[in-house]
Amino acid sequence: QVQLVESGGGLVQAGGSLRLSCAASGSIFSISTMGWYRQAPGKQRELVASITTGGITNYADSVKGRFTISRDNAKNTVYLQMNSLKPEDTAVYYCNLALRLTTNYTYWGQGTQVTVSS
Repeated sequence: QVQLVESGGGLVQAGGSLRLSCAASGSIFSISTMGWYRQAPGKQRELVASITTGGITNYADSVKGRFTISRDNAKNTVYLQMNSLKPEDTAVYYCNLALRLTTNYTYWGQGTQVTVSS
């Protein structure tokens, strides 16, 4: 069983920065794709950024150039550095682990609130 624990959310003014962390338990972190998703009130959950085992990253157009995803396999941790935050970045941010073998596995964290004030 995998548990994902996010931290680092909070309240920040527009233009500010936050760094989210997601620590994973278990032994499959290093062979899994990790992602950050977010869900704003009244909206569907959307992918913010992802990073493969080989370090290939993917970003939503809305965060390109402002957010950076990274991973530390030795610490079983994935990070999301968020710079130049905007009020529209306000959402609950969720960490996701995805592993595709003969069976697909996906796990979610409990979420961390990010609020950007104007």
